[in-house]
Amino acid sequence: MPAWVVVGPGDDAAVVTHERGALSVLTTDVQVEGIHFDRRFVPPAAIGHRALAVSLSDVAAMGATPRAALLSLVMPGTLEVDVVDGILDGVLALAARHRVALVGGNISRTPGPLVVDMTLTGSVHPRRILSRAGARPGDDVYVTGMIGDALVGLQSLQADPTSASPERETCRERYLRPEPRMRAGVLLGRNRAAAACMDLSDGLADGLRQIADASGVGMTIAADALPISTGARAWHEAHGRDPVMASIAGGDDYELLFTAHATQRGRLRGVLKHVGSLPITRIGVVTKGRDLVIRTAADDREVPSGFEHFR
Repeated sequence: MPAWVVVGPGDDAAVVTHERGALSVLTTDVQVEGIHFDRRFVPPAAIGHRALAVSLSDVAAMGATPRAALLSLVMPGTLEVDVVDGILDGVLALAARHRVALVGGNISRTPGPLVVDMTLTGSVHPRRILSRAGARPGDDVYVTGMIGDALVGLQSLQADPTSASPERETCRERYLRPEPRMRAGVLLGRNRAAAACMDLSDGLADGLRQIADASGVGMTIAADALPISTGARAWHEAHGRDPVMASIAGGDDYELLFTAHATQRGRLRGVLKHVGSLPITRIGVVTKGRDLVIRTAADDREVPSGFEHFR
């Protein structure tokens, strides 16, 4: 355990010290079997990885650095010990990569599905906090990585989990083990290069609406600028779907969507130099009106609805 953990696992509660001069960032998320994962094709280690990754992504979107995690497992009585061990392996492997201390948690029995609940704390200095508000007309709109791969990965696993092309395997890995954009989020906050930011847990369409609503603006997105992989395009075309609209509406990407003022472009170039091979793509512009538009070569379309938890 790091030195800032005063009391770790094994006591009634964990005790940690605050990072000097920083604010605490708190987030929690839950993964429910049958809703967020299917154990027929999601291995235990991937369940654990996903449980922590989704919370890490939230912390990244705030420009913060993760610190401590609490893990609660609500398990059916018939759950095999190997499954529990695999979930813990997945959590601990990702935690080690991002220097997150697992300081405690809880276990309980249930007659219902397996539930994996994760609480994560982080820290951020006051002037480095990112939020969904702050976008202004004229800002550029950016997204990290690729969008839509995770949706294709999930759909291909549901269709046939036994075999896939190399491109489809990449999409499956994006769904099974999403990569939280920690370094990009921290740098965007540290350099004050982003005006507004959020993670894409529920897809690009949802992210655009959330930032637009929080900031009181609209956005125009260029369809031909969207970073959509050849594997995702081929999958949707083979199933008679528009790759652009399907990729925008899909969830589980865990990329970062952010806006940047014209005065922040120099700072953004500094971020680009330090994120390694991670692509950051300009996809549109913030507008004065409240419309959310996808601009294609043929016409303008309304941004579709993103993933909704309750329909």
